[in-house]
Amino acid sequence: MPRTTLRQLNGFDDAPATLADSTLILIDYQNTYTTGVMELDGWQAALDAAAQLLARARQIGTKVIHVINDGGEGTPYDIRAEIGQIHPSVAPIDGEQVVVKKAPNAFLDTDLDQQVDAAGRNNLVICGFMTHMCVAFTAQGAFLRGNRPTVVSDASATRSLPVAGIELDARQVHHSALATIADLYGVVVPSQKEIA
Repeated sequence: MPRTTLRQLNGFDDAPATLADSTLILIDYQNTYTTGVMELDGWQAALDAAAQLLARARQIGTKVIHVINDGGEGTPYDIRAEIGQIHPSVAPIDGEQVVVKKAPNAFLDTDLDQQVDAAGRNNLVICGFMTHMCVAFTAQGAFLRGNRPTVVSDASATRSLPVAGIELDARQVHHSALATIADLYGVVVPSQKEIA
């Protein structure tokens, strides 16, 4: 028997957003996650998908906002060092805003809300690193402030994590986070190709 989501119970629209009527939010595509202690499983494939989505967004003039996490000097999230910089394949170009955050929800104590409101689009397309952390909490933050997020699975990635004495592989963590989003906070699509 098919399961019913909270979105369905509430009558929320499950059609994915389109680039033409959305703001694209790229979260934490920092070098942090491509090497060393924080290297994510599947980061290269996710980055490639994000680069394709970004190229399409730029081509049609979609507003793009980059979000990065600043963990401070000497951390893997040091935005003053190469490790904390946005990966070159999705680096901002002139006119694209960069929001610096310190918490998983990119709306918390930043001007992301103002940037989103200024763009004039209620729909947000969200993807990035890590699925279970900043992607999930930013999608929740967007939903709670009245936006309509669509999260792109293949342009997001995470890592394996221990919980309650067992080890969840990165794929399980990724899909669990997406299931939480899809249950209430937003629409989830498997591929960036499904964002028209």
